[in-house]
Amino acid sequence: MTNEDLIYRLTRAVYSRLGAGADEQTVEQLVTEVYREIEPFLGLNGSADSSLQSFHPRGAGASPSGEGASDRMIISVFGVDHPGIVAGVAKILAEAACSIVDINQTVVQGKFAMVIIANMARAHDSAAELKERLRREGEKLGVRIYAQREDLFNAMHRI
Repeated sequence: MTNEDLIYRLTRAVYSRLGAGADEQTVEQLVTEVYREIEPFLGLNGSADSSLQSFHPRGAGASPSGEGASDRMIISVFGVDHPGIVAGVAKILAEAACSIVDINQTVVQGKFAMVIIANMARAHDSAAELKERLRREGEKLGVRIYAQREDLFNAMHRI
């Protein structure tokens, strides 16, 4: 079973238990915690795919199934447009030694929307620490910033 298949099954189980209206951040935290608890036992029986190691924030990267990399983060930013939003987010990523792989932003009738794919392979911070820094920066900038590891993002959006 690949990393993403396992994450997908865990995510599906959590959503079935908590309901479709469950908070996405809560689901992500639960799936991460469950995975970390069972991971040591997966390696013992020889049935675990070696790509399971890529689940960690500083993991090996893309999985064989091409479902997404654990060392990449999807960052979404939404709010009222004003100068400094892109710079504020980019500054956080630069300070954490993350590179921007792809970026797309638009302004529609004064509303700002941006999606960034960032590479965390050399990051000084864990995914959780980076998410918290981005959230705090969003509060300062008056925008909402959502961040999620790419592998979890992809697995959770298969539901």
